[in-house]
Amino acid sequence: MRQALVNNFLSKEIENYGLLELTPLGEKFIKEPHSFMLAESHHYEQTDDDDDSYNQPSSGADKELLSMLKDLLRKISKKINLPPFVIFQEPSLDDMAINYPITIEEMAQITGVGQGKAQRYGKEFIELIARYVEEKDIIRPQDMVVRSVVNKSSNKVYVIQSIDRKMSLEDIANAKNLSMDELLSEIKAIINSGTKIDIDYYINEVIDEDKQDEIFDYFKDDAKDESIEDAFKELGEDEFNVEEIRLMRIKFISDMGH
Repeated sequence: MRQALVNNFLSKEIENYGLLELTPLGEKFIKEPHSFMLAESHHYEQTDDDDDSYNQPSSGADKELLSMLKDLLRKISKKINLPPFVIFQEPSLDDMAINYPITIEEMAQITGVGQGKAQRYGKEFIELIARYVEEKDIIRPQDMVVRSVVNKSSNKVYVIQSIDRKMSLEDIANAKNLSMDELLSEIKAIINSGTKIDIDYYINEVIDEDKQDEIFDYFKDDAKDESIEDAFKELGEDEFNVEEIRLMRIKFISDMGH
């Protein structure tokens, strides 16, 4: 029923506008009405710079900085007579308020920016961010990565040099403010990275020779993997402690793997 009404309506519209004289398709439709798809008409309201969705802060973004970046974007938008989204879109501002880019190179890595936009529009934004970072004494994600890498590298060099000088592991740990567990993990990581380390001088002081042989033989002949827990159960909790097993595992990996 509904389709018949639609077909009737369209037939009348075609007749009213004289389309039968202009197009063979209209005449064909009148003779053989059939259904077809129509796009519904929408009225889109143009949103301005201050709409609610644009001002919604994103999770993880610095809300104060994000607000400042949006203000700057509106200012530049009016100054150069371009819509804000042409300059930087919302995800780009969010990313700026998370990663705090302060150079053109860093700005070029921001979501949706690239080298072209960074060069064209980035200068005032990185200047604002740089001032904000300095005033708020913010440690940026990039800075944390660099510091972490530097600290790890510094620890690695110190540990290797100290072991070469046959310093006790307790002294090495204290010097770097590490627990013994953390130091042993650091030493194991150094060995796994391909550097041979000889801690026999320390092992000989803290582990009896018979125990050394028993733990070494376990890892050589019986161990399915390097699990400390499995070694601890197999060797006997009453006879050995975890630190002894960790030390001998380091020796075994270093001696057999390098």
